[in-house]
Amino acid sequence: MLLPLCGNAAERLNLVVILADDFSHSDASLYGGQAATPHMERLATEGMTFSRTFQSAPMCSPTRQALYTALHPVKSGAWPNHAYVYDHVRSVPHFLLESGYRAALSGKTHYNPHENFPFERLQGEKWTNNPNFGEVDKFLSECVTNDTPFGLFLTSNEPHTPWNKGDASAYPPDELVLPTPLVDTPKTRTDFSAYLAEITYFDSQVGEALAALEKHGLVDDTIVIVLTEQGNAFPFAKWTCYDIGIGSGMVIRWPGKVAAGSTSDALIEYVDIVPTFLDAAGLPIPDGLDGQSFQAVLTGKSTTHKDYAYGLQTSTGINEFPGYYGIRTVRDERYRYIRNLTPWVSFRNAVFRNDYWNEWVDAAAAGEPEAMFAVRRYQHRPAEELYDCMADPWNRHNLIDDPAFASVKARLSGKLEAWMEEQGDQGHATEIEAFHRIWKNREK
Repeated sequence: MLLPLCGNAAERLNLVVILADDFSHSDASLYGGQAATPHMERLATEGMTFSRTFQSAPMCSPTRQALYTALHPVKSGAWPNHAYVYDHVRSVPHFLLESGYRAALSGKTHYNPHENFPFERLQGEKWTNNPNFGEVDKFLSECVTNDTPFGLFLTSNEPHTPWNKGDASAYPPDELVLPTPLVDTPKTRTDFSAYLAEITYFDSQVGEALAALEKHGLVDDTIVIVLTEQGNAFPFAKWTCYDIGIGSGMVIRWPGKVAAGSTSDALIEYVDIVPTFLDAAGLPIPDGLDGQSFQAVLTGKSTTHKDYAYGLQTSTGINEFPGYYGIRTVRDERYRYIRNLTPWVSFRNAVFRNDYWNEWVDAAAAGEPEAMFAVRRYQHRPAEELYDCMADPWNRHNLIDDPAFASVKARLSGKLEAWMEEQGDQGHATEIEAFHRIWKNREK
């Protein structure tokens, strides 16, 4: 039974966000994948699991800054990787602090400048890219003692490469079923095994966070949100706007408000998450945000949220790889439209440094059909792509030239144009400007 909001409870509602790094949600056991995620599964039995959650960009820095600011990347200024927001941009710590909350983060940051994100940093004597649960315990104890509401972001670096955490022996390479986009080679299998192990390691961090809330008696007063971030670091996921690249898993527990074991296929964007918490807690929602509250979905009053989810990819700034390769995308509940701004350019990124990629290239040169398809398709994209995500979840069969889908193409292309104009996105000109939005390249 779902309970109505009451003033005092809503005013004292806490928030915990647990954020992974480069985790294709389809690889989690919660979503039918091979990596064991028992703590995420437990949370799902106590809350709501979402199947259509999307980010503004399929890489770390723009994703995190969009999450915290509730603004899409071009509007905030943080659209390349290692980016920084415009001086006037505010973020979730501002919103919470103004309402008497504490706002803390433990783990990976990947935002700039830090004064635009005034989190308390729970890091202890030595900074790491993972949550420090000793410091988290102290923080929660202080909040309970002082009766202070809080927003806490636990930002993991897992399962980001180099995939050196967790027990890979639990995932024997020869026994794995590789996802459809991956070429079956020995190194692909061993790397995928290590990646799955690190997903399970991340899941153990979820377990530590849940245990900390239980220890301090905070379960009933806290919304918990687990996010898997963008897709993994294999080809066709991270750094691409295909569904598995820009899509995310999300599980939300809100005791007494969200039906236990429920699911939702509503279209949700990361920019919606902070406004939703502010709404749920009865806090002011600032004007001018791109995000919109989906509290009605959480409480069962609605099954839908947005009609469209938008995103972009800017290759400038990815691990020092030069050149410009901009991608823009829009998705409705079924179809994804992608626009590649410079299709004459060969797509490049850090994937090419991996030994498994060399195996793919060698297999393609030897005439192996799947390797030939994957290597060619990853590097060379058409100007436009259109996919039926229900019939083709891996986005492999481009429908852009099929006359039966001409009206879908026209509708989604028009929606994307309107969004880009609203965001101030000038396409390739914005890609060129991206160099100056990278933190190390800023004007001193």
